[in-house]
Amino acid sequence: MTVELVKHNAADSDVLWAARVSTAGEQSIDELTKDPERSKGLINYLMRDRHGSPFEHNSMTFLISAPIFVFREFMRHRVGWSYNEESGRYRELQPVFYVPGEDRKLVQEGRPGKYVFVEGTQAQHELTDRVMQESYRQAYSAYQEMLAAGVAREVARSVLPVGLYSSMYATCNARSLMHFIGLRTQHELATVPSFPQREIEMVGERMEAEWAKLMPLTYAAFNANGRIAP
Repeated sequence: MTVELVKHNAADSDVLWAARVSTAGEQSIDELTKDPERSKGLINYLMRDRHGSPFEHNSMTFLISAPIFVFREFMRHRVGWSYNEESGRYRELQPVFYVPGEDRKLVQEGRPGKYVFVEGTQAQHELTDRVMQESYRQAYSAYQEMLAAGVAREVARSVLPVGLYSSMYATCNARSLMHFIGLRTQHELATVPSFPQREIEMVGERMEAEWAKLMPLTYAAFNANGRIAP
């Protein structure tokens, strides 16, 4: 999984001028030239009392490369997000597939809603690696055979599995990103537990790291108030 912040218009000062328009009117734009550190108490108040709209006046665009099954979970997040993904209708898809690393826990124990993942055995890891690679090679060979016979890309792609890597641009604001991070990562400071699939969590962790550098006061308030989106 890779995540690249390709453009942004996001700073802690964006939260301050948006919040203060309610009392200062057009003069709130002066907050853009002030030191946000002096107003971090306001940011924390907004986060704590869940006044969420001031956190929406910013934008971040990420270029993300991940398996298709990650994107299908990703697109459950609709409010405050925009997506554009590469198309198998218009370009020949490349043979890049996901195989779990040795640190990926393979075995699920427990019932739905109350389960944990534990380490797999060496034999299970070897089986997973072998079977997935064999399946990918067979699927991509079938895809190439259909393309060579003149079958349209939009039809031939049907044989490819969700372990195929895709790429997309994802644009969001800080409020929508906080909601995503709260659901798709696990963290010791979270007051509401989450149980994300590890692969989407890896993407979430990388996005979080980029956002933390852009809006450090907002990020600190997010962590200080249980990692719940306002």
